[in-house]
Amino acid sequence: MKNFNEEELKKIFKELVEIHSPSLKEKEVAKHIIKFLENIGAEIYLDESQDTYGGNCPTIFAHIKGEGQGVTFSAHMDVVEPNKNVKIVEEEKIIRTDGSTTLGGDDKAGLATVLYAIKYLKENKIAHRDIYCIFTPGEEAGMLGAQNINWKEVYKNINPAKNMIVVDNAGPSCHVAYQAPCASNYFLKAYGKTSHAGINPEAGINAIKILAETISKIKLGRIDEITTANISEIHCDFPTNVVPDYAYCHGEMRSHKKEKLEQYLSEFEKIGKESAKKYGGKFEIEKEFVYPPLTSKDDLKFAKEFQKIYADMGIDADLQIIGGGSDANFFAEEGFNSIIIGAGMEKVHTKEEYVVIEEFIKAAKAIIKYLTEF
Repeated sequence: MKNFNEEELKKIFKELVEIHSPSLKEKEVAKHIIKFLENIGAEIYLDESQDTYGGNCPTIFAHIKGEGQGVTFSAHMDVVEPNKNVKIVEEEKIIRTDGSTTLGGDDKAGLATVLYAIKYLKENKIAHRDIYCIFTPGEEAGMLGAQNINWKEVYKNINPAKNMIVVDNAGPSCHVAYQAPCASNYFLKAYGKTSHAGINPEAGINAIKILAETISKIKLGRIDEITTANISEIHCDFPTNVVPDYAYCHGEMRSHKKEKLEQYLSEFEKIGKESAKKYGGKFEIEKEFVYPPLTSKDDLKFAKEFQKIYADMGIDADLQIIGGGSDANFFAEEGFNSIIIGAGMEKVHTKEEYVVIEEFIKAAKAIIKYLTEF
């Protein structure tokens, strides 16, 4: 690719990494990105919804005027801690830290590929598609930026293209995800009756027993081909000489179909109530819907278009169904037709995190190629 500057791409990435931006404290990196975008002539709109969830940074919307059918890029500005005072180590094939912090390649590698691609097109005066960007805060804290966007106000100021590329997939750049599950947290709550465990245990109803029997009967792990469930916390805090009257467990369920979540959580509730009735206690389930599903809105047409970009580069790209949630899920709920691509991020959320330079470069080149073919 003529005039492609690998060192400039890495420089943009390193500058982002050096700015500490944990979840809900992304203000400084946002300032850096806004200045970068303004310097290349982007139209900027800031969604100031951060007060609704305790953040300090707006969601950045940008428009770089082009030709033909537009596309929207998204990446998130926050990183997983510990990430303060990152010491970058560049080796022949990877960029990592000294091992004392996370790198923040998730998702600053994604940010860098998009920013460099736009700068490259502008500096080389290359015709390109209409480009929109949405850079969010709070993704690692539960997609808080994406799910709290005031879309009514956004559309008064900017109208992003509905085909969207979210640059936030782990692994090789050529992983193109088009489907991801919805998720719900749940609390299973068992209620019994207290009594002295040594003097009069017969008068008590042990909540742990109700909860334990419920857990033993519900389905956990991979429930079916598209649904998983897990329990990660069990809690009951009573002295050993007291029959406990309350115990709960906390878990999550994910499925590629929302109706499956509702079906299995209803089954959990039925089993819990049967267990409680058996011992004379009570049972409740508390459900908290976390994020909606991501699905293709055009029968994979857009995903296959981007897959072909890689094929034309001599790269065998695979279309993926993934098991995790991201900003793309909330954008899908808003009507965006989203795919998620990688930027070479590996071992994310750990101090061993690194970015594979070759994959990082491939992602930037694929973005440029897509933007110039219309």
